[in-house]
Amino acid sequence: MKQLIFGICIALLCTSCVSSKIYEDLKSKHDSLKAENESLLSRLNEQGGNGETYTLESLKRELEKTKAEHTQMAMELAAQKSSFDTLKKSYDALEANSSENLTANLEQNRKLLEQLEAKEKALAEEAARLNNLERQLADRSQRVEELEGIIAAKDAKMSALKDAISAALTNFEGNGLTIEQRDGKVYVSMENKLLFESGSWSVNSRGREAVVALGQVLAQNKEIAVLIEGHTDNVPYGGSGNIKNNWDLSTKRATSIVNILTANNSIPKDNLTAAGRGEHAPIASNNSSEGRSKNRRIEVVLTPKLDEITKLLNEI
Repeated sequence: MKQLIFGICIALLCTSCVSSKIYEDLKSKHDSLKAENESLLSRLNEQGGNGETYTLESLKRELEKTKAEHTQMAMELAAQKSSFDTLKKSYDALEANSSENLTANLEQNRKLLEQLEAKEKALAEEAARLNNLERQLADRSQRVEELEGIIAAKDAKMSALKDAISAALTNFEGNGLTIEQRDGKVYVSMENKLLFESGSWSVNSRGREAVVALGQVLAQNKEIAVLIEGHTDNVPYGGSGNIKNNWDLSTKRATSIVNILTANNSIPKDNLTAAGRGEHAPIASNNSSEGRSKNRRIEVVLTPKLDEITKLLNEI
């Protein structure tokens, strides 16, 4: 479009230049004829004074011819002037329109440039944000890998602990003793028939042997937290002594196990916790003697200390 307007403007300029030249030529020719006419009239006057003879008819014809040429030249001059004025108006209009278009284009380009700069700024900010997120993701990925490594190591450690306890208590298997690993923990369950007489919280000799053997393994795994839980069936306690109920009995039985373990000085005492659960966490139905026997038990829950894992989780 700009090339078309430029072409039109050049054509108009060229046309206006040609029209101006023709105008000037016609005007010059008009002035020349006017001077020639005046010269003829002067010669006529002079010849009349000298007695030279011209016919009136020939002078009239010469005069009419000159007038006709003068009139023709005047008409051509007027036409060229009118054409020149028209072309000039067209040129001025085109020039004004071109200027307006140029101004509009400049304004549009300015707005586009501002939009581009704004988008470039937003893009730079987004790139910085993404770079920051990538760094954070890389850091988190590294901590997750560390966490997975620690968890895997803990699981392997607990598997080894389970195997060690199974080896240490192998002579007590089949006497109400079970060992299993689940949820990252090791559970050692000993039924009361292995440890206590009915209604008592004093550990018998056979049960003491089992607890001491368990303590020897725990002494070699100082990073393990040990929770000793006492459990009963739902039959109300009917014995004598300073026992109020099953909950109280379960607590005293758990404490008796802790007392045996603390006799081993290699076991950190802050690793040990005693808790009584009474009849409130059964693993079998209390509607049968077999189920009630399973529910009367000491459960030792071995848990790896999770300080490293907790620290990593707080950093993620």
